[in-house]
Amino acid sequence: MKPDEVAGYLQEHPEFFEHYADAMAEIYIPHPHGGRTISISERQILTLREKSKQLENKLRELIQFGEENDAISEKIHRMTLALLNARDVRAALDAISFNLREDFAVPHVVLRVWRGDGHTNLPEFAAVSEATRDFASSLSGPYCSNHAMVDTAILFGEAAQHLRSFSYVPLRSGETFGLLALASEDAQRFYPEMGTVYLKRLGEMAAAALLRHLDDA
Repeated sequence: MKPDEVAGYLQEHPEFFEHYADAMAEIYIPHPHGGRTISISERQILTLREKSKQLENKLRELIQFGEENDAISEKIHRMTLALLNARDVRAALDAISFNLREDFAVPHVVLRVWRGDGHTNLPEFAAVSEATRDFASSLSGPYCSNHAMVDTAILFGEAAQHLRSFSYVPLRSGETFGLLALASEDAQRFYPEMGTVYLKRLGEMAAAALLRHLDDA
């Protein structure tokens, strides 16, 4: 009989283990980690322990993810409150920058808006290239990369040469009217395969807060 046939027979005839209990007790198999032989019952106990350990590790991992998500949700909540309390464009811009730097620990934050003629005195409304605008408009959502896209490196000034990871979040309401650019010296802070759900929410919050004041102006 082939091994699969033996396994199938035992599954179909569980009474075999009861009828041949003495014979089963005399069968010894190699220890999974080497060194000695053990009985089948010992091997089953080891298998159950290994499965239990795997489940514990998985549960620990899920708990860790849950705690991390709770922490991020709390930070987003604080940023939401700050944006709701912002009374003008300047306050909204300050809230975005402050929370991203201090609460989310993003070392380099750049925001550019090309809507709102009455605020050209603010650095966030400084002119940007057509390439940057087109790039922002082409994004369907947040985009992470290990290098600066198009000519956006100049937005980070002298720090650009030391940056190793970037995240770009388009600001839009129908049409794209700005770009939130984040960067870090850590190459693993933002990377192409990372999840962007929270970045997307941050972008939507920032866009809604800014538009509220731009439209009022």
